[in-house]
Amino acid sequence: MSRLFIVDDHAVLREGLRLLLAQEADFTIVGEAANGQQLLDQLPTTPADVVLLDLHMPVLGGLATAGRLHAEYPNLRILMLSMVEEPLSVQHALAAGAHGYLLKNAAKEEVLTGLRTVLAGRPYLSAEIGLALLARTASPPPPAPAPSASVTLTRREQEILHLVAEGLTTGQIADQLFTSKRTVETHRQNILEKTGCRNTAALISYASTQGLLPTPTP
Repeated sequence: MSRLFIVDDHAVLREGLRLLLAQEADFTIVGEAANGQQLLDQLPTTPADVVLLDLHMPVLGGLATAGRLHAEYPNLRILMLSMVEEPLSVQHALAAGAHGYLLKNAAKEEVLTGLRTVLAGRPYLSAEIGLALLARTASPPPPAPAPSASVTLTRREQEILHLVAEGLTTGQIADQLFTSKRTVETHRQNILEKTGCRNTAALISYASTQGLLPTPTP
């Protein structure tokens, strides 16, 4: 029987997943947490085999948590859970250490398939994600702007850039940084002007090539 830990900042979703999986003979739910830090605090005394890990959470989000887990618990399997289906967010999650990526609108059978697949040592992506990645591969990426030798971002602009790269919306960024949407939009526009990028896709591509995004923990 595989030991499962559920991590999501929404109590209703955690309860739904618990009820959904409670009847499965090959899983036992050993713990729940509302963010990555709570998970890390519990793992030393509550070992698990697989973690259903929300991508966007307060305190310690999914990407940072996946990096810690990959380094500190290399045998623990990670199935990322998110509403975001953008290929770039999936790529960041896998680079951070996740073994699979599952959309929150997945049916019970797909949740079980994802868990069993990563436990078997194989990667798993939701069908919708796989199609999106295939389409992205078939289409050339948007060209990145020419590198600028003097791009200097403020600390707040760097924070917002990192959250944009994680796939957060303006509203989610405003909530996480305890500021207004207008302030976030102002910083975002300043970042675009400083980097010479026309849109978010070009900005993330530029930031990746210029080392403006944090490197996932190996």
